[in-house]
Formats: sequence, structure tokens, C-alpha cells
Amino acid sequence: MRCYHYCKSFALPIQIQGASEVSIRVSGQGVAGALALVLSSMLAACGGGGGDSASSSNLPTETTLSAQAQAQAQLGERIFSDVTLSASGRQSCASCHVEVNGHAPDNALSAQLGGALLDQQGSRNTPSINYLSFNTSFHFESDGTPTGGFFWDGRAASLQAQAREPFLQAKEMANASVADLIGRVSRAAYADEFKQLFGDDIFSRPDDAFDRLTLALQAYQREDTGFRNFTSKYDEFLRGNVALSDQEMRGLALFNNPTKGNCQACHPSAKSADGSFPLFTDFTYDNLGVPRNAELTQNDDASYYDLGLCARTDLPNRPDLCGAFKVPSLRNVAIRHAFFHNGRFKSLKDVVTFYVQRDTNPEKWYPLNADGSVHKFDDLPVEYHANVNTTEVPYNRQPGDAPALGDAEVDDVIAFLQTLTDGYRR
Repeated sequence: MRCYHYCKSFALPIQIQGASEVSIRVSGQGVAGALALVLSSMLAACGGGGGDSASSSNLPTETTLSAQAQAQAQLGERIFSDVTLSASGRQSCASCHVEVNGHAPDNALSAQLGGALLDQQGSRNTPSINYLSFNTSFHFESDGTPTGGFFWDGRAASLQAQAREPFLQAKEMANASVADLIGRVSRAAYADEFKQLFGDDIFSRPDDAFDRLTLALQAYQREDTGFRNFTSKYDEFLRGNVALSDQEMRGLALFNNPTKGNCQACHPSAKSADGSFPLFTDFTYDNLGVPRNAELTQNDDASYYDLGLCARTDLPNRPDLCGAFKVPSLRNVAIRHAFFHNGRFKSLKDVVTFYVQRDTNPEKWYPLNADGSVHKFDDLPVEYHANVNTTEVPYNRQPGDAPALGDAEVDDVIAFLQTLTDGYRR
């Protein structure tokens, strides 16, 4: 398992021996003072090591955030919540990435609505943007495994690149052009703050202003620990502060068992060698053969298929990648309302049951053909069915086999997944 650290981000809570957890969140002008207090407390507590907490190697290498980084992050927070930057005047980044829902939607729509009248359905389920500061740009590992990147298909190389697209997407914030968007920014309540940071003439250069706008949004997501809290019950369990219930422990064991749930194969659950807490994703891609979702209007066209990775223009001649989508983090998954890239499922019970019964009971998930046979993997053209993962547990089953997890075991796994929700209070 690899974990990625952004050197200027307070990505993990700081645990001081003999003291309560200290979290640093960018707000106001008190960051330097707060950090000085933390550092002095750490020095006073030196000589001890919290084996159950983040190791010292996880702490930032820079002792203070620069004033520029603070200012950009604070500006980014205002931009993130500004509905006036949309053609409708009613949609912001925060509209689809709601903090109390793990920066994911607060509804069960398969795809969110946008456009000038908020009547245009998007093409994919909106993912959470929490814990993405640990991600990397898209690349192929030495063994050929596609890894990293932002969005379900990894097409954006950074948080900044990811932030660009919704502003100009016709089914999202729907600005007519970069100039149109920057005109809105120039009239925003924080326009003077924007000019103080980036120059008095910045609005006369729309492309540069758009670059700075997305840079501020990236800074906000990197510097604000609200995007990576590490405050779930499971985090407290890893710190040695709480015990999991019997059912949660059974779920954890099933989650990790390579012959049962085998979830940890893509969603690592253990701390890394340096003490970093698990992100519950390896940032790779998988092809699960998720059923077609009739709620997506794009699927009214029977010839349309969302092919994921292989639909990217920069990945030509890679039919083996058709149907592959990003492996998301499972942190805060229990407060999601729609699941998978197409939002096909609406409950964790259905998701986990699909995982273990997709191949043993395909008739539960896919439509029937005219001859009564099951139209398995119905959201992929038949020539790409061979790309679907059918070799790893729990997918290595045939109709009539017993699922890798029984119903009670599915409930145990769900009980464990519920421990991954941030904001746990004892």
C-alpha cells in the first residue's frame, strides 16, 4: 500500500503523548499561533512515542503555512460556496460536495442536475472529494496497472485540473466561456481579495484569472483538514482509544479475509509501515460489470455506453481498459446515497450483496434476454465483457455456487463500513 503526503497539508491529526488529539484547520489568521502551541506541546512531551497514532514522519515538513497559502485557501473556501459563479445563479461546488455528507451529494440522485435552469442531468454519479489530497496524477505502474488521476476516469491530473471542468460543463455550472466565468468573479464580494492576491489587472486576463481561481480551490482542498478529517470510529480504534463492537470486528475480519470479502485488495484497511492511516483506496481502477442504470437519461439511447478509462482521448487503442472506473475511498461510504460511477445502487446493503452475488445470482441484478437467459454485464458492449473482473474473490463464482458472504456476514461488513464515517464522538 502506498500513501501520499502533501508536505504543506495538515493531512493527519497530531497525537501528543498524554494529551488529546490536536487538529489544525485553516481558518482566520490564527494558524501560526495555534501551530506554535502544538509544537511547544510536542516538545514538552518529547521522549514518548504514540504507537497507535500517526508517526512523526507524517507531520508536515514545513512548520508554518505561508501567508500566501493561507490566503489562497481562504479565498478558495469562498469560491467553493459561491452560487453566483454558475449560469443558474443557484449552484456552487458545495452544492454537489456537501461537507456533512463527506463532500458528496446529500441526495440519492444517480447524477446531479445542472445547467442554466438546473434541469440538465449529469452523466455520472458525483464522487466524494475527501482524502483526494493524497492522490497522484494518472499513470501506469511498472506492472501496467492504471493508477491515480481525478474523476471516475482519472482524466484530470490534479485537484486544480479537476476544479476547472464543472465551471464550463453545460450540464453543471454551465458558464458560456472562461470570460463569462471571470466576469462573475470580478463582481463577487471577494473580488478585491482576489486582486490583492493575484494583481490589480488579473480580471483583464481571463485565462490567467481562471488558473488562479482553480489554484485557490486546490489550496482550499489541500490545506483545510475538513477534507481529510481522520476522525472516524475506526481511526479512534487504530489509535487505541475505543474498541469495535463484536459485529464491527467480525465485519473487519470479513473485509480483510482474502477468501471472503477480500475488500482490502482494493481498499487497504491497515496502517502503513510509517504509521500513516489507511485511505481505503489504492487509487487504481476496476471493472465490476455494474448493471445499467435506467435513471440516467443518456441510457435512453440503447447504443450508448459509458466506457470509462478507454473513452479518454489520451488512451487510444486500449480496449482492455473499457469499463474500468476509479476505485473510490470507502471513508464516509455509509453516508453516501448513491453508489458506483452510474449511481445504480442506493444502499450499502445492495452494494455489498451485489459484490458477492453478482456471479452466483446474476438474475437478481441484470435483465433477461428474450430466451430467458440473463443479460449479464448489460452496461458494456459484449466485446468488452471479458474485461470484467471475474477472477478475484468474491467474483470467482458461478451460478449455483454459494456467495462468498452470507446475508448475516454482509450485515457484519456494513457494520464495519459504518465505523469509517468521520465525526465520531464517544
